[in-house]
Amino acid sequence: MRYISTRGQAPALGFEDVLLTGLAPDGGLYVPESLPHFSIEEIRSWRGLSYSELAFNVMHPFVEDTIPADDFRTMLDETYQQFAHGAVAPLVQLDSNEWVMELFRGPTLAFKDFALQLLGRLLDYVLEKRNQHVVIMGATSGDTGSAAIEGCRHCKHVDIFILHPHERVSEVQRRQMTTVTGDNIHNIAVRGNFDDCQRMVKASFGDQSFLGGKTQLAAVNSINWARIMAQIVYYFHASLALGGPDRSLAFSVPTGNFGDIFAGYLAKQMGLPVSQLVIATNRNDILHRFMSGNKYEQQQLEHTLSPSMDIMVSSNFERLLFDLHGRDGDAVKTLLENASKGPVSIADYRWRQARKLFDSEAVDDQATCDTIRDVYQQNEYLLDPHTAIGVRAARSCRRDASVPMVTLATAHPAKFPDAIAAAGVNVDAELPAHMADLFERDERYTVLDNELTSVQDFIAEHWQHA
Repeated sequence: MRYISTRGQAPALGFEDVLLTGLAPDGGLYVPESLPHFSIEEIRSWRGLSYSELAFNVMHPFVEDTIPADDFRTMLDETYQQFAHGAVAPLVQLDSNEWVMELFRGPTLAFKDFALQLLGRLLDYVLEKRNQHVVIMGATSGDTGSAAIEGCRHCKHVDIFILHPHERVSEVQRRQMTTVTGDNIHNIAVRGNFDDCQRMVKASFGDQSFLGGKTQLAAVNSINWARIMAQIVYYFHASLALGGPDRSLAFSVPTGNFGDIFAGYLAKQMGLPVSQLVIATNRNDILHRFMSGNKYEQQQLEHTLSPSMDIMVSSNFERLLFDLHGRDGDAVKTLLENASKGPVSIADYRWRQARKLFDSEAVDDQATCDTIRDVYQQNEYLLDPHTAIGVRAARSCRRDASVPMVTLATAHPAKFPDAIAAAGVNVDAELPAHMADLFERDERYTVLDNELTSVQDFIAEHWQHA
């Protein structure tokens, strides 16, 4: 399988190179040249498989040219043995045909573990084979950083630099990153917002001269195709648990960077019956404004109770735009260049094509708190603020009550005690045993100004093999 850039000007690469490259040289994102497609009969035959076995069937076509089947199976078994529930992604029923899929049972209590626990193993495998060292540079709005550090901290061939917006992630999220010890782990708190951090990462991938030609950057953000690939699996998992593929499912996905919901779109393209995908956002609602009114326009970023979605530049949306434009890289490049200058729209027929599958809703902090409180009163089930936005959007946008609606529960509520308190729910969401002493651990991070050169100079000075 070959991978091509969404902007059409970069050479096609194999999986190994895409894993290590991150952003394409032309500034685009890599996508498969073609997707595997599974028949209903084949998907039906996967009923009863373990999560790891299912993951192998869904993902192996993407890596089979690079990783022998037995090696890949071992990686997957090791990855999902780290999760604290036998089902890996258990489903909890909220109402007669409404479900929450818990994606927070991994080591760092967020859905990012599904991909980043695997990504660390993939990097180790490929870098060992190549005898190569890389510098991981990533930006996080809260959860990616800790999942990347946990997934990659044992990798022998990497140094990790994670940028987070200073004082704009929850305390639990920050401590999950900054209390992990290791000479190869560096946390940078940028005096800015997530979009500032993400811009620095993209600019650094575009020009890596600050590393002096001695190493290269590798991506852990969802610009890395391996992240998207791993997230496709749990859509198949939910479907098979709830009567699929002989019935269609709908999904509501709390999303800021569009990666998690793009994985659902790909699952449908690969043959899974999916009738609806709901884009659930907070006040930073660029995706909702596009999907509801065909207007893509960046606005001022706002700080909310759901910080992991405080994003205004949704990187993975480019991958969907590529498909909506018939995989015309030049058209995508022009559109995004114009979007950096002001509001843009796409051709009406292309937008209507997207609306056949996608709906969207923007949920403010008050409605988020109301949903946390209402669901707890009705079910004694505690939602984190991101999942609450997903549930609220699911109920608002649902097209057909006879179709099971699954909201992706993207994080553990214990990560967001301020939101739980604001909702007026008088209960403490306790951290699991392996994090019980989190607030007693020593932190280590560096605060830097919102300047690209400051961040790049820090990385150039601190990576271990400089």
